[in-house]
Amino acid sequence: MTKRIHHVLTYDAPLGAVAAMLRDPEFRDQVCQRQHVVSHEAQVEETTDGTRVTVQRVQAVEGIPAFAAKFVGERIDIVQTETWQDARADYTVEIPGKPGQITGVAELAESAGVTTETVTLDVKVSIPLVGGKIEGLVHDLLVKALRTENAVGTDYLASRPV
Repeated sequence: MTKRIHHVLTYDAPLGAVAAMLRDPEFRDQVCQRQHVVSHEAQVEETTDGTRVTVQRVQAVEGIPAFAAKFVGERIDIVQTETWQDARADYTVEIPGKPGQITGVAELAESAGVTTETVTLDVKVSIPLVGGKIEGLVHDLLVKALRTENAVGTDYLASRPV
């Protein structure tokens, strides 16, 4: 079973400004700070495949159901990688050492000076009996993280000249 996320983030800025923001380690640092992670590191590098943005973070696990807590422990390591080519990125989120995968794409589009980022991800957790429940939990956590990213992005873009 796979859980799909389809989330649209809207920015009142041209595509070029949003694309630059998504490739800026300072923006990624601000997102991690707003998410109250234990630790993080953001890297941006040019590769032959495009611009690779990697965000590694450690998050404290609080308030999740007991059935999920025994699988993830007190902290969870997350490695998010986006490989951008123009206005499209291949998107993966890994939780090293845990059974599951999150893959998809992010796409930017501009209309009348407003840019939307559409993120479509498939969440798959391979744990018998509780995999579907954990997929639902991961789905909700990722949507919350995307909403935080959108709020930080709105503030980030408002603080910079377009």
